[in-house]
Amino acid sequence: MSKKISVMDRRDFVKKSGIGLFGAALAPSFLNNLNAAGRLRTAHIGLGSMGMADLDAISSHELVDVVALCDVDGINLAKAKALHLNAKTYADYRELLKDMGDKIDAVIVSTPDHTHAPASMMAMELNKPVYCQKPLTHHVSEARAMNKMAAEKNLVTQMGIQVHSFYDYKLATLLIQSGIIGKVHTVRAWSPKNWGYDGPGPTGSDPVPSTLDWNLWQGTAAERPYKEGFYHPGNWRKVMDYGCGTLGDMGVHIFDTPYNALQLDVPETILNECRLPTGFGFPEHNIVTYEFPGTDYTAEKLKWVWYDGGGAPSNHLDLVLPDGETLPDQGAMFMGEKGRLLLPHFQQLPRKIVDGKYVEMDIESFNLGKPVKDYNAESKKHYHQFVDACLGKGETTAPFSYAARLTETILLGVIAGRFPNQTLHWNSKKAKFDEKEPNEFLDGKYREF
Repeated sequence: MSKKISVMDRRDFVKKSGIGLFGAALAPSFLNNLNAAGRLRTAHIGLGSMGMADLDAISSHELVDVVALCDVDGINLAKAKALHLNAKTYADYRELLKDMGDKIDAVIVSTPDHTHAPASMMAMELNKPVYCQKPLTHHVSEARAMNKMAAEKNLVTQMGIQVHSFYDYKLATLLIQSGIIGKVHTVRAWSPKNWGYDGPGPTGSDPVPSTLDWNLWQGTAAERPYKEGFYHPGNWRKVMDYGCGTLGDMGVHIFDTPYNALQLDVPETILNECRLPTGFGFPEHNIVTYEFPGTDYTAEKLKWVWYDGGGAPSNHLDLVLPDGETLPDQGAMFMGEKGRLLLPHFQQLPRKIVDGKYVEMDIESFNLGKPVKDYNAESKKHYHQFVDACLGKGETTAPFSYAARLTETILLGVIAGRFPNQTLHWNSKKAKFDEKEPNEFLDGKYREF
C-alpha cells in the first residue's frame, strides 16, 4: 500500500473554488518552464482504455517526451511502460507530482470521473497545464474550482472532448451561427447508450486483484468493499460515487456542438424524468429538459431535451425525417425559425430539413477545406492543439473556461436525476438551487486516503 500524502481538504477545496462565480476567461497560452530543448515533457495519470488513447495521441506529437506514467492498475501501467521505456512509473498521482514536479511540463488526467478534479487541481497548484478527460469533474463545485484556478494561474488547459475539433462539428457550428435555420428555439439530443444501473447495490466483497490498489482507485470517494464487475474496470460510470451516467459520458460529446454553436451559458431550470433514486446507480433511462436564457442565436428562451438509454429518443414530430428515414443512432436536432438541422454523432455531415424535405447547403463557402475521412487524425488534432498551446503556438478550443460551463450544465441534469419529475431552479450567480435539498449534491465529501 502506498504512503499517505496529504490532499486538499474538501472545505478548503470549495473555499478555493470561489463557487459563487465563474473565474475569468482564460488568458492566452502560457509557457510553463519548458526544458531548454523546447520540448514538452508530459505526465499521464490514468492508463485504462481512454488513458491509453490519450497517451497515444499526445505522444504522437513530434515535440512530446513522455516522462511519467501513473495508474493504480499494474496491468495498465505495464502496457504503457512497454511503449515508453524511459518514463518513470507510479501508482499514486500524488507521489508522481511530488517527485516529478520540476521534471514535467504538462499533465494529462484520464482517470475515472471522481479523480479528475483532485488530480487536476494538484497539478495546477504546481502551475502545470492540464489536459483532462470529459466530463471535466464529478461535482459542480469542482468545475468552478478548476476554472477559477486555471484562470488565476493563466494555464493552458483542454478538456478531452475530441469531436470539438472535428470537421463535421465545426461545420455545424458555422452553419447555425450563419443563421441557416434562423434563431433556434429547441434542441433535442439523444443516445441509446446505457451507463445506468437500476438494480440494487452489491453485497459482500470479492478479493482485490493483486495488480490493483483498491484504496488508490477509490481515491477521495467514500470507501467501499471491492466487488468484481461493479467498478473496475469499465462499469464505474454507472455508479453515483464514481461516474456521471450516460449524460456525463455521451451527453458531453453530443451537447458540445449545439452548446458551443448557440453560445449558451448554464440553464435556469432542469427537469429529469426518470425512476426514483436508489442511492447507488444512475437511472438507465433519462429524459432531461433544460431551459436556457436566450442568446444571439436563439429565441428568447431555449428548450433543450436529452434522451438516453435503450430505445432513445422517444417519438416526437421534431425528430421525424424525410421519406420515413430512421434517425441516426446518436445525435442532435436543432429546431429553428426557418427549418431544422440534423447533426448525427459522428462521421456524418449535418443536414438541413425544411417542410419535411432535405435542402442542399453551400458548405464550400465556409472554407473548411475538404471533409477529413481519417477520424483518427481528426481526433489527434485536439490533443496536438493542447501540446502546441503549451509550446506557445496558438490556443486551445475547449479550455476549462468553456469546459466548466458545459460540465456544470451536464452535472445539473445528473443531480436532477435524484429528484425525478421535479423542476429544479438554478441560480448561477449564487451557484445554488432555489430548492434546498439538491444543494447537498453540488460537492463531494473527500475521503483521506
